[in-house]
Amino acid sequence: MSKVLSSLRENKWTRAAIPALLLHCSIGTVYCWSIFSQEIAEYIGFSKGATEWAFSLAIFFLGMSAAFLGNVVEKDIHKSSLIAAICFSVGMIGTGGFILYGGLHKGSPIALIGIYLCYGVIMGIGLGTGYLSPVKTLMLWFSDKKGLATGLAVAGFGAAKAIASPIMQTMLAKMGESGIYKMFFILGGVYFVMMFVGHLLLKKPADWKEPQGKEQKNSIMSVIKSKKITNYIGIWLMFYINITCGLALLSQEKMIVKCIGLAGFVGIISTVSAIFNAGGRLGFSAWADKMKDRNTIFKIIFIISILLTAVTIVTGGITNGANNTVLAALVLVLIMFVNAGYGGGFSNIPTLLSDHYGMSNISAIHGITLSAWAFAGLTGNQLATWIVNHFGEEVEIAGNMVNPTGYQAVLYVTVVLYIVALALSMFFVKKSEENK
Repeated sequence: MSKVLSSLRENKWTRAAIPALLLHCSIGTVYCWSIFSQEIAEYIGFSKGATEWAFSLAIFFLGMSAAFLGNVVEKDIHKSSLIAAICFSVGMIGTGGFILYGGLHKGSPIALIGIYLCYGVIMGIGLGTGYLSPVKTLMLWFSDKKGLATGLAVAGFGAAKAIASPIMQTMLAKMGESGIYKMFFILGGVYFVMMFVGHLLLKKPADWKEPQGKEQKNSIMSVIKSKKITNYIGIWLMFYINITCGLALLSQEKMIVKCIGLAGFVGIISTVSAIFNAGGRLGFSAWADKMKDRNTIFKIIFIISILLTAVTIVTGGITNGANNTVLAALVLVLIMFVNAGYGGGFSNIPTLLSDHYGMSNISAIHGITLSAWAFAGLTGNQLATWIVNHFGEEVEIAGNMVNPTGYQAVLYVTVVLYIVALALSMFFVKKSEENK
């Protein structure tokens, strides 16, 4: 019996996979923002546009906290995972508190600023540290299948929306008008328990020894400069572009679905797209494990994205989809693949970096690279919104006022960006022998 318990304590599933899922399935609910953003805006007396900045700030601070706290994660995953659990749950509960305050004092800037601070800054720090904490540990436990391991955890981040969305919608429906702040109070407590259990279980393999002496003192810049600096610039930029294009399209997913006459299926399509997001994270990373050069998977993602986007542009899929079943199906295929490619980019970045720069400083260098996510979080959504606001005009489709021309125009920008990303992947990011 004692041998069984000892085996469980030092098992790659209980010490890496399960805690990673507990952490990522909690913090991944940040992508549920679109479910309740309108309710928050109405409850506190502000426009939806004003409250949207809370989500943008959360993604920005996710990336920046990962960049600046990467060394903390590198040195002590228990400290970083505890910081993540506390910041994420405090941020959620604090958001609920300021929503409650906003309901009592309609239009109060204190409520809006408080939501920015709690959901954007505090939760954002929890997101960044929570996202990074299990990644290196997973790659160490699953050294022969690093892509599968990181894909499993990051798939939890992507699947969180599919799991939490119906729960949140049910809570909002059953608790009435006050349900919006009560939901944050309840889920803040639930996610703290999940993340704290993950924090307790997370542990690196007993045979892994952290670098000592000169190897330990290497700065991140010296590690990056161990290869041509253009190599890392290429990785950072193609990662940034993949996220920007993903957010530009996916942030408008609900309205695009209405443009092709499927407003009644928005909820189902949103859940299916979240499943594709999670599947892409797991599938693309597991597939990359079988490739000699992990950068090949990025080329595949970009080529398919370019082809599907180009076909949708040429056929006018979004503008004509409401009257043509085939074109509507094409738009749905584009949405699903962009979700999958968006997720696949996240799961393959840490393993691509480890192949190029080694495992010794992977948490820190992965953290710096996630700054691309921070800047994409500020540009992706806003880019698409600006294009939609400046091109085309609203028309009625199946009882909904939408701007098909504006959403179609977004594709012209994303296809150019995908072409740039493919060029970076092909000419800047050189093939590397795996660096263990």
